[in-house]
Amino acid sequence: MKISVLSKKLWCVHKQLILVLTPLVFLPLLFTLPEKEGKCLYVVVLMAMFWCTEALPLAVTAMLPVCLFPTLGILPAKKICPQYFIETNFLFLSGLVLASSIEEWGLHRRIALKVLSIVGVKPAWLILGMMLTSSFLSMWLSNTATTAMMLPIANAILESLFGDLETLKQKCKSSSVKLHSLPSMPSEKQIMATEGTDTPELTDPRTAEESRAEAQYQLKVWKGFLICIPYAASIGGTATLTGTAPNLILIGQLKSYFPDCDLINFGSWFAFAFPLMLLFLFLGWLWIAFLYGGLNTRLRTQAEARAKALIKEDYRKLGPINFAEGAISFFFVLFAILLFTRDPKFVTGWSVFFKKGYVSDAVTGVIIVSILFFFPSQKPSLRWWSDPQALNTPYVPLLSWKKAQESVPWNIIMLLGGGFAMAKACEESGLASWMGGHLQPLAQVPPAAAVMLITAFLACFTEFASNTATIIIFLPVIAELAINVSVNPLYFMIPATVGCSYAFMLPVSTPPNSIAFASGHLMVKDMVKTGVVMNILGILSVTLAMNTWGIAMFNLNTYPEWAVPFNKSALVTNA
Repeated sequence: MKISVLSKKLWCVHKQLILVLTPLVFLPLLFTLPEKEGKCLYVVVLMAMFWCTEALPLAVTAMLPVCLFPTLGILPAKKICPQYFIETNFLFLSGLVLASSIEEWGLHRRIALKVLSIVGVKPAWLILGMMLTSSFLSMWLSNTATTAMMLPIANAILESLFGDLETLKQKCKSSSVKLHSLPSMPSEKQIMATEGTDTPELTDPRTAEESRAEAQYQLKVWKGFLICIPYAASIGGTATLTGTAPNLILIGQLKSYFPDCDLINFGSWFAFAFPLMLLFLFLGWLWIAFLYGGLNTRLRTQAEARAKALIKEDYRKLGPINFAEGAISFFFVLFAILLFTRDPKFVTGWSVFFKKGYVSDAVTGVIIVSILFFFPSQKPSLRWWSDPQALNTPYVPLLSWKKAQESVPWNIIMLLGGGFAMAKACEESGLASWMGGHLQPLAQVPPAAAVMLITAFLACFTEFASNTATIIIFLPVIAELAINVSVNPLYFMIPATVGCSYAFMLPVSTPPNSIAFASGHLMVKDMVKTGVVMNILGILSVTLAMNTWGIAMFNLNTYPEWAVPFNKSALVTNA
């Protein structure tokens, strides 16, 4: 059998081979390491391999702790199973349910069109408008849903500016073309001369080379529009705890490893991450606008007018804000305010009115989303009760359970639970302490340099693996590393978490990248060329944030008391 034929057959069954061979290859871990640590590391390595290769669906791999940890004698099932729906998952679930109600009533589209109408239609400003809108929406909606919603809007604007994409591609290849999207305007004399006769085809006075150059420029702007949306969605998701799964993994693992650490909540995270998001978004916009069209370039007046008219017409079709949109807007703002003010640290929050430690961000989220299931979507009227002629239409709440159930990615919730279960096992088996002890040589690296290295490593690793799986695998090790080098754990854990969302170089890195790439216009080299610089800008932005306002907010210069008890227990375990 030829090697090429054999390789194709092996590729057809590569996932099955991984499932069979991985447990056998790593079997020596059970016999060469301390018993409990070795068994736990064996499970962690299996899950890491299955997550990175997707030999099993991510959610199925996330459920393996339920069967492997009890059967290997690492942790009993009664300690593993509750990890799959801890309070962090309720916060995530409430954010998703609120997002589904925003999508149900089209509020996200109204926000997008309004922002685009404000920023103008110069290429650089339109890219900025796309990025601002995508990043804001992805703070509350999923990055994937934001990208899927924004791309059709971008394509409609681009078609109004430049015409059909396939026609534009043909112009770039043609040696003699007429510019379809930007025709020259006839003079008044020409109009009078042709009045009463068939209108002749308008010709472009420019040379074929000039026409082709402009078509190539327009094609480049088109790429900039498509590529900026998934990038902005990934950046925007880092600004809130519910914006992306790695942020919630950080909270869950902090509560597991350091129960006394109460520095990170919705408000404090937003205060740190929102300025970082704005900084990175601005730098990313400068780079993308420079690479795909220039910062000061204008389109022809006619093209700009068409784009403005399209945005204005689409917004007009939405009509005035109805009662349901107004109600969703109110609950959305209330949701954000209550989360920010529960315990903002720099002032007293409203949680002081309740028993200390009883009310968390998850409680706030569930209260708000529960209201959505009975609050009316039509304006209530007392006349309806007394008017026998009034239509007896069924009562419709702002959100139905059927819609919420369809919108929630239950696989991600299982993935979060698998991560928390793995972290619990690493902590109680002593594996995290054992691995941290073997990282002692890294104590020689200055902490500021370590932050940059950690962010860079995870940003590169997550190009090839799920960001959620990446942070699940590495966060316990990073926490132990910080303890062993006597650095505030947050100083390493926060940049690691944010870095996992900075996957810009490959279509497979994130679902938003895949959606944009599936448009058929972007090439891998476009994403690599743009993404390399985006990764560098992201690493520098995180390093700057951690060493400026991050130090001031979380007191990162000192080793905290809440980490000392865990450190002592780790030393006992190592002894």
